[in-house]
Formats: sequence, C-alpha cells, structure tokens
Amino acid sequence: MEKEILEHGFNFNRRRFLSSMSLGLGGVALGSLLMPDLLNGGGFEDEGLAPGVPHFAPKAKRVIYLFQNGAPSQQELFDYKPKLREMLGKEIPPSVRGTQRLTGMTANQASFPLVGSFVDFKQYGDSRAWVSDLMPYTAKIVNDLCFVKSMYTEAINHDPALTFLQTGSQQGNRPSMGSWLSYGLGNENKNLPNFTVLLSRGVGNGQGVYSKLWSNGFLDSVHQGVQFSKGEDPVLYLRDPEGMDRHDRRDMLDNLSQLNELSYQEFGDPEITAKIKQYEMAYRMQTAVPEVMDLSKESDDIIKLYGPECLVPGTYAANCLLARKLSENGVRFVQLYHQGWDQHGNLPFEITKQAMDVDQASAALVTDLKQRGLLDETLVIWGGEFGRTSYTQGKLTADNYGRDHHPRCFTIWMAGGGIKPGIVYGETDELGYNIAKDPVHVHDFQATILHQLGLNHEKLIFKHLGRRYRLTDVSGKVVKDIIS
Repeated sequence: MEKEILEHGFNFNRRRFLSSMSLGLGGVALGSLLMPDLLNGGGFEDEGLAPGVPHFAPKAKRVIYLFQNGAPSQQELFDYKPKLREMLGKEIPPSVRGTQRLTGMTANQASFPLVGSFVDFKQYGDSRAWVSDLMPYTAKIVNDLCFVKSMYTEAINHDPALTFLQTGSQQGNRPSMGSWLSYGLGNENKNLPNFTVLLSRGVGNGQGVYSKLWSNGFLDSVHQGVQFSKGEDPVLYLRDPEGMDRHDRRDMLDNLSQLNELSYQEFGDPEITAKIKQYEMAYRMQTAVPEVMDLSKESDDIIKLYGPECLVPGTYAANCLLARKLSENGVRFVQLYHQGWDQHGNLPFEITKQAMDVDQASAALVTDLKQRGLLDETLVIWGGEFGRTSYTQGKLTADNYGRDHHPRCFTIWMAGGGIKPGIVYGETDELGYNIAKDPVHVHDFQATILHQLGLNHEKLIFKHLGRRYRLTDVSGKVVKDIIS
C-alpha cells in the first residue's frame, strides 16, 4: 500500500496557533519539531513518534551519511589510474572527452593536460581494493566497505548537484532524503528529532551548506532536519528562558495544556492537541539532547579510536562520535556535512589536509558501530556530490595542480545496513573519465538506500499540487548486486 498523504492547508491555522502561543516557551524556534504531524496517515494519535510500517522487512533501521561537501577527487583517494601517470601532461583524447559540457572554470582552457595522482596506492582486503596512502585508517576497514566507483549525475555545479543528491531534484523546494525517511518510517525515540544535521569544515575551499539541504519541502515540518551546533545551545531556544527553572516550565506547560484542552473542546481542531504533544517532546528534549551531546563519559579507548579531535566541538571527528550516539539513541537519519573538498587548485596540499580530517574518524565510526553490534542495522555512507576531472584545471606544474567538477563518474563507499561488505562495484575507464561498467545514477543510489530501510521508492509517495512526488522522481532502480 502506498504511503500517501493528501494535500492539506494548515498555513492559516499554524499562524493562528503560534500567535496564540506567544506566551514564550523559549521563543519557539524549535520549529522543525513543533509542526503538525500526520505521519503515516496516523493523524495525531501517535504524535508521529511511533515507528511506521515499512513496505517490507528492512535490512537497516538507521542511516549515517558522511557527506564530503565540495566533491573529493576520486583519483587521489580510491580510483587508482596508473595510466594517468604515464600520460602526464598529454592532452586528453577527444574520443574520451566527447561532447561533455564543461564548467565555466575550464571551458575556455586552451588545453586539457592529463594528470595522475601525486599519491601512491596499495591494495587491501579480500576485494583487493585500491586505497591511496592518504587514507590509511580507511584501508584497515576495507573488508567492511562496499566501494561504488561508478556513480554519476547530470549536475556540473555544486549547488544543483548537492540539491539533487539530497532531494532527488536540482530545483530545490523538495523534501530531503532524511525527511522522506522520517515521513515513511517515523521515529524510534520520542525524546529526539528523527533527522539531525551536523556541520564541520576543513582547510580547503568550502562550498556553502544551506538549510534547504535538510528541508522538509512540502512534507509536514515535523520531518525537517534539526541542525545541532557546537555552542552552548546545541539546538537553538531549547533551554529554559533565563529565570525559569524546570518546575516553573513544567507548571507553565501543564497550564497551557489545560487551556488548549478547553480550546480543543470548543473548536475540535486537531492541531491543538498536536501542539500539546509537540511541546511535550521539546520539554523531553531538554534532558535528552544534553545527555547525547555529552562526550565526557566516553572511554579512553573510544577517544583513542576517533582521535583527540573528537573532544573538540564542531570538528568532523566530534561529529562522527556524536553521529554514533545519536544513531544508537534511535535517530533515524544523521547527516554530516564536512566542507573543504573543492580543490580547483593547490590540490596536493589541500586534499592531504582534508584526508587527515576525515580518515581516522570515518573508519572509527564504522569500527565503533561494529564493536557495538550496530553496524548490521546502520547504513553508513561516505562520499560527495560528483567527481573530479582527469585533466588539470589551470597550470600544471611539477608539484601542483587542480581538478574541475566531473559529473560523469565518482566514488562513494557504503558500510553496514545490509550492504555487501568487502566488494568493489563498478569501474571507470583507464583514464578515470567515463564509466566502463555498472553505472549507478543518483536516483539508483537513493532507491537503494530506501530499499535497505524497507521502503519501495516507487510507493513512497506524497501528493502535492495535484502531482505524486517521490525522492527518485520518475526513475531509479535498486542496485541489487551490492545488497547482501
């Protein structure tokens, strides 16, 4: 049966309700948690907090997406191409380049000289997967990983590519992947949001990360991602207002609840009871969020596993550790964004620093989940929005070069959540420019993620303005060969 919610018009009622609630509650900026909930057609009976019913038995319960914002160069990390070194400085053959549309940054270059990676590679694990020396920790967990080397997209610039990967459309104003999962499956933990977002930044060029990437789009706002920050208030406006203690807050909520019960009896508006329940959730979050964000109780072994940076709020390592804690506490979709991978120039220096940022912590997360028996039910994904060109952008020197955007092929890895471990799927040609085997489109990737969580991407539908919308739009097929 399709999970489908018909259009609804809550705008006027929402405004009216929030106006009537202007008594305080810390500013009510916890908007993503305080919106109406019609999750799974269950009305307001379960607050949208009881797990929904998947289409079939899921292999995974949760997702942690380690998004590398800016597009890491696959040639320097996982897609080893010795032929590029042999052809250093030679022009890319027209037969390889074809009629590809280029970005404005390289379209007017007089030449397109090929450049091999400055870093060496070795083979690891049962799959004999190639991993560069920039990723020594990742190399140690190769037997837990599924490398997909044949991802591709149509978008050639960051913003549309990011939006496409996260929402299934380049145009924006669509629900993000985490929102679709929240809509389809509900929440495991009534004290925490279903979809959380953690941001960090490396040394390289940082492409913008905007809230539209974790937007609920036309889905109910309860499905919007909640951004956690590194400051004193991980979630804005969650703490009690100055001068108000927990007892006073409890009294205020109780009194507010009584007033709204009277209002509900008079008007029968289900939004009123929904709001009461959502405010109660925010109250519970005041205890749950600080507990999850507290890393002081982590063992020395865990700190050593993730590295000392995990104790520095806002770092990638700290966010990986928090992702594990959020996931094990029932958060359905944890989205990390790590900026700094947009290396159009000065690539050897910048990518070395970026790899140092993420290598240990990414591998630690997989290892940590596995040690706790959580990897089988948690799908971990690592990758960016597109790949990098085999030719250099700008001047090629003996020790420096850059690479432009390349949508034709890029590499991601996946672990856990019912994905086959220790395999390499897909191939690119000898120059790493075109896919040679088993292409995986962005919509195929999205369909596979939904499938692992028990959702048929063709049936996870929301009707909006007379059209049935899906994360995968009108295409996408599950990549069955990578499923265990």
